[in-house]
Amino acid sequence: MTTVDAPVSHLRENPFEIAREQLRRVAKVFAIDPNLVNVLQECKKAVSVSIPVAMDDGTTQVFQGHRVTHNVARGPSKGGIRYHQDVTLDEVKSLAMWMTWKCALSGIPFGGAKGGVVCNPKTMSEGELQRMTRRFTSEIINEIGPEKDIPAPDVGTDGRVMAWIFDTYSMNKGHSVLGVVTGKPLTIGGSLGREEATARGALYCVREAVRKKQISLQGASAAVQGFGNVGSFLARFLAEDGANVIAISDSTAGLHNPKGIDVQAAFAHKRETGTLAGFRGAEAITNEELLLVDCDVLAPCALEQVITTDNAAQVKAKIVVEGANGPVTPSADEILEDKGILVLPDILANAGGVVVSYFEWVQGLQEYFWKEAEVNAKLNDIITRAFNETWSTMESRGVSMRLAAYGLAVRRVAEATTTRGIYP
Repeated sequence: MTTVDAPVSHLRENPFEIAREQLRRVAKVFAIDPNLVNVLQECKKAVSVSIPVAMDDGTTQVFQGHRVTHNVARGPSKGGIRYHQDVTLDEVKSLAMWMTWKCALSGIPFGGAKGGVVCNPKTMSEGELQRMTRRFTSEIINEIGPEKDIPAPDVGTDGRVMAWIFDTYSMNKGHSVLGVVTGKPLTIGGSLGREEATARGALYCVREAVRKKQISLQGASAAVQGFGNVGSFLARFLAEDGANVIAISDSTAGLHNPKGIDVQAAFAHKRETGTLAGFRGAEAITNEELLLVDCDVLAPCALEQVITTDNAAQVKAKIVVEGANGPVTPSADEILEDKGILVLPDILANAGGVVVSYFEWVQGLQEYFWKEAEVNAKLNDIITRAFNETWSTMESRGVSMRLAAYGLAVRRVAEATTTRGIYP
């Protein structure tokens, strides 16, 4: 029996400490009671489990998994499950806290949660992934549920993984429980528009931002780091809106063409081969170089902490839209702000996924499903409202978009906590 050890993380700074420092900074600017900060800077619950899995070669490996609930003052907790070799408990805690703020900013009745398993899903067979997922679900089955904590896909997971969680939970309960996870395939209670929702929400934010900045998306240059669920759809949506996508990348390859990349062809190549490597029509660049290309819109849609003090001064974009969670470190944030770069923060820019997850949860509880146009229209309403509330707060208080977004969100959670009171 082998225990899978976590490799050295790509994270340069402790993400949970970053999240807590962000909270303290917001509390100072928005005059939030220090006693409430003491409550909000801690996670309500964190569960770590070992996950023994029979591998295809006959060995048994033991993976480590986590499920964290940050806050439930505004409703049941909600958050994705990621499968990645660099997952740490502190990373999961930070993502759970950010999810709390994301739900509050969007005005949906959820608190924040997150989960993760330390593994490399790209090296595992479908059978191994399914056995690991079902055992992980069994280990945390008392922690999740449609009225308690609702998982969703994240880095390294997808609708197939959600289907296994849904089935495992339902088999243990003795009946189908549609609301236990979101991001499910359409055939078992998924929502139309869910797969593209995060990218579509980011697009709606970019549309509002360029309108405020009096820039046209038609002909604007864009670079997208990450070509998974979020990045690939965002690149496609930006191209459909008339933007010139000049750089894209995934974990294996980066591509750059100042004249523009055929995003549809790249999309098809990635679907066919599983990688952007080998795609013709653009020069090879690194993921690090992509962040520094001269463009109007830069969208980091991969992992955390890719824009740091080491490279922030070299970023040339006019707008940075955070498709990933925490791609810009706080110290890099200040550098970008000094350069006059507009950063659309993660809790606003990538909230589309959790908003449509909320729609899926509602549809599952009602067992009545909406048309895709209705889903997208409701998503547009929520994201544009959140954007305009954040923009208005930014202007009235003279702060950054990030501080404005966090200020609105933290105040809403603080108000809910005060209204409910502290039990007993």
